[in-house]
Amino acid sequence: MVKVVISGYGRMGHMVEAALAARGVELVAASEDIASFDKSVARECVCIDFTFPQSFRANYKILADNFKAVVVGTTGWNDIKDEVISYFEAKGTPMIYSSNYSVGVNVLSAAVAMVAKYLGQAGGYDPYIVEKHHIHKLDAPSGTAKSLAGVVEENMGKTPDTAAVRVGELAGIHTVGFEGLNDRLTLTHEAFSRKGFAEGAVLAALMTEGLSGVHEFKELFFKDSK
Repeated sequence: MVKVVISGYGRMGHMVEAALAARGVELVAASEDIASFDKSVARECVCIDFTFPQSFRANYKILADNFKAVVVGTTGWNDIKDEVISYFEAKGTPMIYSSNYSVGVNVLSAAVAMVAKYLGQAGGYDPYIVEKHHIHKLDAPSGTAKSLAGVVEENMGKTPDTAAVRVGELAGIHTVGFEGLNDRLTLTHEAFSRKGFAEGAVLAALMTEGLSGVHEFKELFFKDSK
């Protein structure tokens, strides 16, 4: 049975708590200071991390050293990604990470890969991304936009122009467009709330049972969906 500790008890932390309760998963604690959490308890728990980029950078070694497994929902650390993955692998601590745990966004990513591949083969199309989020979001472009840009680059060989908008309390809207001389193709995902992110993170925590190594959520999601 999976037991969870939440690192970061802001709005996302509270939504993860509700998602855990809905699935009947035990929440051991929600901590704003994961570095001081009881290490003997941590060894039996999966940590779901929704903190700030600077917090994750300071704490990722603590997470890898002490927890049974870790689910990372924090973004803004892509520049040290190789370092983080290597550390978790060296410690033998399973980790699942994602810029966005929404099931819909992960399906969007798969669709973007297919469209980028075929339009790249056809030629004559230029890709772009527009992402919109609430005014409290610190990173811009979003981690999800960066991930989608990577998907386009990998499958089309072109770097999409990316625009970030911060307005109101939007949970998140991502549009990937392909502009041609004669037509335009757009793919859009709109989150109605952050609830979907929390539910996906809880699903990821359940996936850590019997898991080894470091994985991106979308890899495990599509593997289990076949």
